[in-house]
Amino acid sequence: MEYNFTKEELAEVQKHVAKYPDPQSAVMPTLWIAQEKFGWLSNEAIKLVATTLDLPYAHVYGVASFYTMYFKKEVPKHLIEVCTCFSCGETGGREMLDFVKNHLEVDENGHSKDGKIWVRAAECLGACDTAPVCQVTNKRYCHNLTEDKMKGIIEKLRNDEELPYERIPLTDQSVFAKEG
Repeated sequence: MEYNFTKEELAEVQKHVAKYPDPQSAVMPTLWIAQEKFGWLSNEAIKLVATTLDLPYAHVYGVASFYTMYFKKEVPKHLIEVCTCFSCGETGGREMLDFVKNHLEVDENGHSKDGKIWVRAAECLGACDTAPVCQVTNKRYCHNLTEDKMKGIIEKLRNDEELPYERIPLTDQSVFAKEG
């Protein structure tokens, strides 16, 4: 595999570099561009980012290895991260994680039998008011999870369908109305 960015990808990198006084600040979005292109961040992909930004490999690798959203090994195309932190944990997050793992019959790495989906627990996804919640492939949040809803999400992922953004109803505003 050749590790190069296209002209369009380089233009996108330059847009990020231009936002900051130091190209080092563009490491995270450039790693993201590389991961989107290659599916994960091999040493070669990390070297490409380092070379593109004219930064030391060790610095770029350090950023990539610190954050869990960057994959340093080849993984299935889709990732389901079920929040198991306090609010989600108390409203069924742990049970939802178990349900997903059992439904997909994941292996010891959390990979589904068909190799398309990876499942893991997530620490707080910051959506406590719509718990339990999951994040899909670092892009979409799915709120107020039920087993049926999760089955629908899994089916869409198996068919490589894009998940729609969810519209979350606002809290009942009548409780904030002035009395009398």
